[in-house]
Amino acid sequence: MGAVNPVDTVTPVTAVDRVDRVPKQDRSRATRQRLLEAAVACLAEHGWAGSTVTVVAERAGVSRGAAQHHFPTREDLFTAAVEYVAEERSTALRALFPQGATDDRRAVVSALVDLYTGPLFRAALHLWVAASNEDQLRPRVTELEARVGRETHRIAVDLLNADESRPGVRETVQGLLDMARGLGLANLLTDDGQRRERVVTQWAELLDEALG
Repeated sequence: MGAVNPVDTVTPVTAVDRVDRVPKQDRSRATRQRLLEAAVACLAEHGWAGSTVTVVAERAGVSRGAAQHHFPTREDLFTAAVEYVAEERSTALRALFPQGATDDRRAVVSALVDLYTGPLFRAALHLWVAASNEDQLRPRVTELEARVGRETHRIAVDLLNADESRPGVRETVQGLLDMARGLGLANLLTDDGQRRERVVTQWAELLDEALG
């Protein structure tokens, strides 16, 4: 009987291991995404006090242990959740205008306002309120909001084709974002869609004048 070739014994095991690893990685990513989406939904619906890791895990359909494997602390979970959805919204905003800058500034203003009138804004608002009273949470949320704010500002500048080397242009773009945030706050209590549409139209006209 001839000697056994080491390659013949090693190769099948390696192949099985590789096939086994990929589904586990996919399941892990899917579990993490379900947790993030559930955390945002819970935060938007129940606020910080009612959004525990256990509640989020139940909504996501996973065990508490699985949730803590991905996110060791409650702060880890909720800051990651808001960041995740913020990035998704930024991606969605860019996807609305795949060619970049557009002459339809009203469409850009409307899209930016939409960023502040959905579940993300509600969730972020609850996180801000919690951070104002939680010393552990505050620096993480402050850093996150600064990063998201910079990205949103860059997107707005690109889509509006705004030349920030001109005096006042940067402040005008930032004023637009501040206005959009204010409309988002107003929308928390009542759906004031008609007034919002008039404000969007007015801001688009102001931008045309200010940006040229």
